[in-house]
Amino acid sequence: MTPPAERRLLTPEEYRQAQASPEFAELRARFRRFAFPMTVAFLAWYLLYVLLSTYAPDFMATDVFGNVNVGVLLGLGQFVSTFAITHLYVAHANRRTDPIADEMRERLEAHDYAPGHGGHDRAPDHGVSTRKRSTRD
Repeated sequence: MTPPAERRLLTPEEYRQAQASPEFAELRARFRRFAFPMTVAFLAWYLLYVLLSTYAPDFMATDVFGNVNVGVLLGLGQFVSTFAITHLYVAHANRRTDPIADEMRERLEAHDYAPGHGGHDRAPDHGVSTRKRSTRD
């Protein structure tokens, strides 16, 4: 990473070139393929908890052991699932998105996306396919 004192400001055109790059499209797709399903799954899990506590209070009050009932266990499960999702996201980001983001940051700092620089035409070295993405991906 370039020290702050040695950095030159990026132009809007450099940001547009980076955003139009196949690397950025792949980065965005990888993030969305993880974030959207995980968000839907967590919201469904949370909604289930709220609905059960509202419409099935007898079920939620079912004793499991001692003073611990189903509602308490499901409530604690909300915390556990939050930590699990965080762990899964960190692992996903380290493996699938951070390498692309790091390379793009280095290329931006080197002004490879500057008009006339020509650096944005080179093939990425992290194995991202530059093929046209189908609507299924």
